[in-house]
Amino acid sequence: MVVKFSEKQRTVLKWWDMPEHRSRDAIICDGAVRSGKTLSMSLGFVFWAMTCFKGGTFAMCGKTVTSLRRNVTTPLISLLRGMCFSCEERISHSFIDITFSGITNRFYLFGGRDESSAALIQGITLSGVFLDEVALMPRSFVEQALARCSVQGSRMWFNCNPDDPSHWFYREWIQKAEEKNALYLHFTMDDNPSLTREVKERYKKLYSGAFYERFVLGKWTASEGTVYPMFDPHVHVYSGAEPECERYVISCDYGTVNPSSFGLWGLHKGVWYRVKEYYYSSKREGVSRTDEEHYTALEELAGERSIERVIVDPSAASFIECIRRHGRFRAAKADNDVVTGIRRTGAALRDGRLMIHESCTDIIREFGLYRWRDSAGSDVPVKENDHAMDDMRYFVAYAMKEAAEDFFFAMSVARE
Repeated sequence: MVVKFSEKQRTVLKWWDMPEHRSRDAIICDGAVRSGKTLSMSLGFVFWAMTCFKGGTFAMCGKTVTSLRRNVTTPLISLLRGMCFSCEERISHSFIDITFSGITNRFYLFGGRDESSAALIQGITLSGVFLDEVALMPRSFVEQALARCSVQGSRMWFNCNPDDPSHWFYREWIQKAEEKNALYLHFTMDDNPSLTREVKERYKKLYSGAFYERFVLGKWTASEGTVYPMFDPHVHVYSGAEPECERYVISCDYGTVNPSSFGLWGLHKGVWYRVKEYYYSSKREGVSRTDEEHYTALEELAGERSIERVIVDPSAASFIECIRRHGRFRAAKADNDVVTGIRRTGAALRDGRLMIHESCTDIIREFGLYRWRDSAGSDVPVKENDHAMDDMRYFVAYAMKEAAEDFFFAMSVARE
């Protein structure tokens, strides 16, 4: 069987034995659809495993086992058999035994559908792992899979199409590839020699906007449908010292399982500045905090400033009581009218009356992730990546009720 590979694909196939790359612990391939990265990654993973191990245990992971079989292992097995590999698949037990030149290794198949999937791979000892479409998997599953790679000489193989630039995998692995000792290769359609010019042109016509940039150009870019499309980091994010403010307000979105987000806002010459923030995720930190611990963080956020009011998520009754019991701040339940609050917040952003300090990284991150629900005509945002968004909305509902009621910016967002 003759298969033609591009230079970049050939690097994927043999990087682990190349003098300039063999010291790497991992390889990351991202980029456009139909760029040939999945084929070369899956073949390279098997070639590496069969060359470096005998009787080893490996994992191949996809969003689901069904999609993994369809997109990866079925075409892979066909290619391997054409190269005189023996492949014995046990579908009921989700593994494939691959044999070549008297060497046999076992490759288990796993699906990383949701947070509960981490338990499926827990406990196994691996010589290596291949994660296809890693950006679609929950972080807990990916990190559990990586933790299983404890055999000497084990390596990690990552493959994905781009997603939002605030995605955890982009921030933690692609942007930190050198720190992670990983080889990073970015693919375009030109890296797949099997694609004709006509096919490439057809794919370019399939997508537009952010999806064109992601799937055709292979860029990590924010998708359409953001709740606040008028937010521009170049316009709304400031640096430098805190301005001299005449009023201060703190807004709080409180969570126990979900993150807690507090924002300190100061008014200066008619503009409200988010000066500082507190954002605590028990999932990220690995431990929950009590009402008293969150109150201590509230005190630290306020410092010596005179706080006019602390506006709190109306469902956080115990935390409101905790604030009142300490006696320093005047706490009030937030107005939780979501659509009206979003409308007012959008008007404030449009008019330049909200500014965010560059140190407030979690609210800046959520601006890029906060989305409308996919259903056509929906004016309801997805309840994800919305904790700093909610505390901001509570603040605006309290401090800027005069925001233009006739500005319904959601109509400007294409959600067909």
